[in-house]
Amino acid sequence: MEIIDSIILGIIQGLTEFLPVSSSGHLELGKAILGDDSIPKESLMFTVVLHFATALSTIVVFRKDIWDIVKGILKFEWNEDLQFASKIALSMLPAAVIGFTYEHELAELFGGNIKLVGFMLILTALLLYLADKAKDTSKKISFKNALVIGFAQTIAMLPGISRSGATISTSVLLGNDKTKAARFSFLMVVPLILGKISKDIFSGDLTYDSANFTSLSAGFVAAFIAGLFACTWMISLVKKSKLSYFSIYCLIVGLIAIAIASK
Repeated sequence: MEIIDSIILGIIQGLTEFLPVSSSGHLELGKAILGDDSIPKESLMFTVVLHFATALSTIVVFRKDIWDIVKGILKFEWNEDLQFASKIALSMLPAAVIGFTYEHELAELFGGNIKLVGFMLILTALLLYLADKAKDTSKKISFKNALVIGFAQTIAMLPGISRSGATISTSVLLGNDKTKAARFSFLMVVPLILGKISKDIFSGDLTYDSANFTSLSAGFVAAFIAGLFACTWMISLVKKSKLSYFSIYCLIVGLIAIAIASK
């Protein structure tokens, strides 16, 4: 793989992991518009490296929060930090169960079904619009809310549904504080990403070619820097109620996708 391709893919991964535009949906659209052979079929190793980079960027942005949570857990008391960690764990259950049980069925949805992508992008646009108009509060995320947000993350397994868009919007529509909603959304994905990376590593499917070290490094750095930018920017946008911009974008792209699929 060329270094420039690695950098481009890294930037795309870093941005779309946090911005509510659905990376999976855009990949399907890219395949349909440019052709399946136009997008490089990346190795599992490269995918793992990019995901690790975005997970690391989240950890860096929320390093203080994560450290406070770890210290709270180590006190072995039912304090606020341990409760937050428990909510994160609870939110992961739906995606973990559905993803493991219906892995092959979900994979079949990523076969160029552009009309599905279009409708799901429109649904994402609606969620973002409603969340943007929701009244901000100081309410904290409850255990019940955490489970509902977890189911929203499960729905985001469909191509065209943004994970960050679905989880943040659901949290805000449940009446939670917008900044807390964004914080919870980004922190809840870290264990899932690390879990997926672990699964890929221990599956025995990873192959490493020393000749690709430069490309892997370039992709990692690009994804990490883009992730830092996107994660920080999204927190600011959610707080300032600026999700409507992404809502308009998803609506336009969704309508274009449906039009292409209807030809």
